[in-house]
Amino acid sequence: MTDAAQRPAPDQPAGRPAPDPIPLGSAPRPALGADLEARIRATLADEVGGQALGLDRAPITAELDGADITSAVIDLSGVVVRLPEAATQPARPTYPAQAAQAAQPGSGDERWRPEVVRREPGNLHHLRLDAHQLVAVDLPVDITAELTDLRFDWVEGADGRVGIQPVEPDADHPVSGHARIAVDKAGLVATVRGVAAVVLQQQGITLTALDLDVVSQGPRAATFRIDAAIKKGVFLSARVQATASVSIDENLVLAVRDVRLNSGNPIVAALLGTVRGKVEAATSRDIDLAEKLPDGVRIADVRLDVGAQLVASARLA
Repeated sequence: MTDAAQRPAPDQPAGRPAPDPIPLGSAPRPALGADLEARIRATLADEVGGQALGLDRAPITAELDGADITSAVIDLSGVVVRLPEAATQPARPTYPAQAAQAAQPGSGDERWRPEVVRREPGNLHHLRLDAHQLVAVDLPVDITAELTDLRFDWVEGADGRVGIQPVEPDADHPVSGHARIAVDKAGLVATVRGVAAVVLQQQGITLTALDLDVVSQGPRAATFRIDAAIKKGVFLSARVQATASVSIDENLVLAVRDVRLNSGNPIVAALLGTVRGKVEAATSRDIDLAEKLPDGVRIADVRLDVGAQLVASARLA
């Protein structure tokens, strides 16, 4: 590796923070594919902890050519990712001392931000991620993604650990590839119902029913309708309906329109009325997704197909 003083960190576009390094064990950097495979597996296990089952059996293959990674293939088929335990627990009151502790710099933030003493450029020529299927919070998800020409730096920290720090693509070093994510519509409804029940329960609200419908309005547009029944205490029960239209145009501008919140219960309807203005203000502003991407990432096409499955796909130019 080259001393960090001799090779500074790559220039980062103004206003965009540099990506955090990804730790890959003790220095020096791996020289064999088998070593890199083991380090990738260990890093994945550290990142998700006890939330994922089956990572130890996930096939991972990697090939090295000096500082370059010629190929990395990660197959997460059969891995099960559970909801974090903290999210399933009832909300607890926060006392001033606890709030102060949570606000302290570094508390709860275990990301690796080393003092870099050595840096070496590398290139990931081909990355493939497969999951046929991965189960995320009880929802089976089918994923295929391939990317080529991803630049990075091997970085060695003063703490004796080594890792890779992604280098943001630019116009002279573009990234190409494609991605596809598919979920069963019925499974999505069940997962949304389960997650919503947990979240509402923390507020003392019981979700007694929920139905979600998604209807395609073309290759880049869909309408969403939610009909939910809720109960709080003995006396308050109501049905709540929410609808919205979502579209993304050829310039990757995301628009959310026609958001409506309704309830036949006058008390709940009044509560919804207090947030309706905020929702309308938030959804009146379109989101330029292309503007948020690095110069070296250009999306040539994006689609949303709705049937028995919801399929989102994208292709990079």
